[in-house]
Amino acid sequence: MSITPTPEHRVTIVTVAYNSLAVLPGMLASVPDEVACIIVDNASDDHAALAELAAAHGAHLIRNDDNRGFGTACNIGAAQAQTEFLLFLNPDTRLQDGAIGALVACADANPAAVAFNPAISEANGKPYFKRGSVLLPKAQKLPPGWPERDREVPVLTGAAFFVRRTAFEATGGFDPEIFLYHEDDDLALRLRADSGPLMFVRGARVIHDAGNSTVRSPKSAAFKAFHMGRSRVYATRKHHLPGAGRKALLSALLQLASPLTLLSKRKRAKHMAFLRGVLTTLRQRPAS
Repeated sequence: MSITPTPEHRVTIVTVAYNSLAVLPGMLASVPDEVACIIVDNASDDHAALAELAAAHGAHLIRNDDNRGFGTACNIGAAQAQTEFLLFLNPDTRLQDGAIGALVACADANPAAVAFNPAISEANGKPYFKRGSVLLPKAQKLPPGWPERDREVPVLTGAAFFVRRTAFEATGGFDPEIFLYHEDDDLALRLRADSGPLMFVRGARVIHDAGNSTVRSPKSAAFKAFHMGRSRVYATRKHHLPGAGRKALLSALLQLASPLTLLSKRKRAKHMAFLRGVLTTLRQRPAS
């Protein structure tokens, strides 16, 4: 007699850690016991403590010798999964009761759809919804706030990215050339083009304490901003958007011109690094 697996048994969570111990315990505590969880550590300084935390929650921990970026780390974790669905979940998120079940139920009810976002709230309770992308025309941008019901959407956020594993593998996973930022937009658009629609699932709730997965400092801000600048040029070129490099450069210069930049060491470091990322990638030959 065969046993029908529960929704939780059909899902593997993949999360990427990089000095994320301030938030990761809360995320792991929100994961139902039946859900497999894989943590990919991008060479954190706190690996020993992370190993203890993973063991306490029964999570499988993979250690990278260096920081390979978000998308590549997600691919490494996903390669170890055997379940029908993958849920890429940021370490600064927390699943709400019934979130996994609601995502699986929506996927079962919409077999043509391949990837899904839950209804994500910020830490203060404000709904967060990814309405559009720099990789899409403004005409495709949706109204602010959560949609009133489950519906097809043009793009997904990577904070809580639920996807059929076969579709993820068929489209090649995250682009390893994107170290950080816009990798979720790129993956969502490739999934939509290759396999089927993307959907928003209103009944699945996730809290996202955005920006707190790593320590805030001028150094960390500059590190992230450099890769944001690099990814902005690379991803917009990849998707053949007109004026991709010019628009990224203009954005970088406008940020530097802001009076707030002069008053904040962190903002100066961030905006200078964004400009360096843009210029570095503009000098490289575009991918064919």
